[in-house]
Amino acid sequence: MHRRVLLQTAALSVAVLPLATAAPWAWARKKGRETGPPEAGADTVAYGRREDVVAFAGDVAQRHGLDVDWVVDALAQARFVPTVARLMMPGPPGSAKNWAAYRARAVDTLRIRSGLAFWDDHETWLQLAEERYGVPASIVLGIIGIETIYGRNTGSFRIIDALATLSFDFPTGRSDRTPFFRSELESFMMMCHTAALDPLVPRGSYAGAMGMGQFMPSSVLRYGIDFDEDGSIDLHANPADVIGSVAHYLAAFGWQRDVPARFDVVAPSHTLSRALLLVPDILPSFSAQEFAEHGARLPAQVGEFDGKLALVELHNGDAPPSYVAGTQNFYAITRYNWSSYYAMAVIELGEAIARERARHTLSARN
Repeated sequence: MHRRVLLQTAALSVAVLPLATAAPWAWARKKGRETGPPEAGADTVAYGRREDVVAFAGDVAQRHGLDVDWVVDALAQARFVPTVARLMMPGPPGSAKNWAAYRARAVDTLRIRSGLAFWDDHETWLQLAEERYGVPASIVLGIIGIETIYGRNTGSFRIIDALATLSFDFPTGRSDRTPFFRSELESFMMMCHTAALDPLVPRGSYAGAMGMGQFMPSSVLRYGIDFDEDGSIDLHANPADVIGSVAHYLAAFGWQRDVPARFDVVAPSHTLSRALLLVPDILPSFSAQEFAEHGARLPAQVGEFDGKLALVELHNGDAPPSYVAGTQNFYAITRYNWSSYYAMAVIELGEAIARERARHTLSARN
């Protein structure tokens, strides 16, 4: 017998993950939100009994012991949404990456102020998450702030529409990720089955991510936790569960307690030496000694660090690139979103919020 769940989760993790054991998710529906598909019109088409969709539904039902009619009927009501396909396409060619511009958009006054308020309101859960998983409050705040501005922008697409569009009509013109999105659609159907949830209700991003932390369905199943132990996992409207689940996710991907996410670094001036350090990209592969041997200059405090480092290059348009030395914790953040720019934005937003919090605390004492 299924327990009712409050689930409105939408997480942006990118790894294809195995299904976990059943959990009581909850769906917190916003007042006044309609359940119909967005932009329903002449250009949105219900999948109905399309042959490949029905075959997929049958396979999912067989693999997980689901009622095949329930899966088929749900997917028959999913719609192809042109906007989803369009948003999945890469940006126009010739647009150079620019960390300075990216940071200006991501580490802004709204996110800093909202993050400070979120920290004040949920300090107990942030502290507990750090104690349990070793992930600092600033990192958890950075992720939730970058993803949804603490729940302000969780997405308006029906998840079933977004995932069906990308599962059965992935746009041409970029690398095909159909298998990934079909896996996520399968996880979504399992999630809804476990939660006794109407698959036509949950909403989130155009890529199928949900809730404050923007978890993909597979990540909801594997990493969503009932952090406040109230009997349900609510990643949309329960900050405790969101905080705990984000910290749990990072810990599962190798977050190391009391280790900085990155160190400042002066990259080698010699082109070949710099290129050699950049070969592994963001995967930590070199010791601090090996960095020094290749001509990279690290701050003195790195002397106490015995882990591996990655030389991370951040382009700044026509200006010279920026560099940092990323640790395993930097790499763990990129498992949430596979981008060094994203990871740096998370880190620097969290640091900005922490500085503002410290300033407020000092002012209050004086």
